[in-house]
Amino acid sequence: MLEKHRATLTDGHLEWDGEAPKEIKKKRSVKVDVIVVSPQPELKKPDGEKMAAAIEALRSIADRGGIKSIKDPVKWQRAIRKDRPLPGR
Repeated sequence: MLEKHRATLTDGHLEWDGEAPKEIKKKRSVKVDVIVVSPQPELKKPDGEKMAAAIEALRSIADRGGIKSIKDPVKWQRAIRKDRPLPGR
C-alpha cells in the first residue's frame, strides 16, 4: 500500500513535515518517489467595487424581467446543462 508523507526537499535532503515515516526510522535508506508541487500563484485580492457593480447589473436585468431572449428558463437550463437520465433512476 502506498503511503503519502509530506516533506520539503532542501539541498538534496528531504525534511519531513512532522514525524518521519516508520520505515525511514528503521532503515538508513529507503527508495521514495518524489512529486514536485509547484507553489500556487498568489491570488488577487477580490475587488469589492467590481463585485458590487456586477451584482447591480444582475439586479437591473432581474428588475426588467430577466433576459428576454430566454423564453422558457427551465428548458434553457436543461439544454445548457445537457441533462440526461441518471442510471438506475
